Amino acid sequence: MEVSEQMLDDYKKNGYVKVTQMFNKEEITHIEKAIIDGNIASHGYGAKDGEGGAMNMVLWWHPGNDVTGMVARSSRIVTACEKILGEEVYHYHTKLMMKQPKTGGKFIWHQDYGYWYNFGFLFPNMMTVFIAVDPCKKENGCLQVLKGSHLCGRINHKKQGYQVGADLDRIEVIEKCCPKEYVEMDPGDVLFFDCNLLHCSSENLSAERRWAFLCAYSSVTNAPLTNHKPSLYTPLDTVPDSAILDCKQFQPNDEEKLFYNPETDVLDDLPFKQNTEEGKE
Repeated sequence: MEVSEQMLDDYKKNGYVKVTQMFNKEEITHIEKAIIDGNIASHGYGAKDGEGGAMNMVLWWHPGNDVTGMVARSSRIVTACEKILGEEVYHYHTKLMMKQPKTGGKFIWHQDYGYWYNFGFLFPNMMTVFIAVDPCKKENGCLQVLKGSHLCGRINHKKQGYQVGADLDRIEVIEKCCPKEYVEMDPGDVLFFDCNLLHCSSENLSAERRWAFLCAYSSVTNAPLTNHKPSLYTPLDTVPDSAILDCKQFQPNDEEKLFYNPETDVLDDLPFKQNTEEGKE
């Protein structure tokens, strides 16, 4: 995929750009098989929304060599991120977000950099790649964004019920000048968005699940000022796009990927331990 000048302009202006059918149906089916056959959900934990709903999520720090790792390391994704950020990137983490039918909880307005800043990342030279595994529609809690809100810079985040979100007074004002967009996506569509873009999602009240991959990347010159080893820079071994279908390793290597477990992982070297326990989208 070529990142055009128009796409770069849209990203800089709006804080995001969507690419339709970046992964074809065969690839999405292959990725879904890896999720199910690899039993990746067994590494998950719940993120409550405080209103009776919850989303299940899985987070891992390193891509690994299984099918899901090929997604995060694929040339089409890495090259696009490097074009957008303007330099070499490395993989920060990947999340599998699972909003199940009738139970998938909502996420309040937040910025990814609202959390990542506290991990020691000095600059907002970071981004997220949202890959739709299932249809993401209004009915099942698709992503909502405030268009252009990344230009507001990092906003203070604080505990709000069961979650940590952006300052509500600021959100109220920003909503008046940055239009809200519902980012509806089909399987295989990809959304690239800035780490300071304000975004949220509603609960899934539909009969359809909503699964998505979210791969986070940072520029290599923005390695965090922290002793939290999983966050530190490790070279990203990019693979050809064909590696996704060529890879037949569906079972992930736990030690290789470093799955996050909020029940056992010690994060005392971070100044905001409570934020890491909320499970943000």
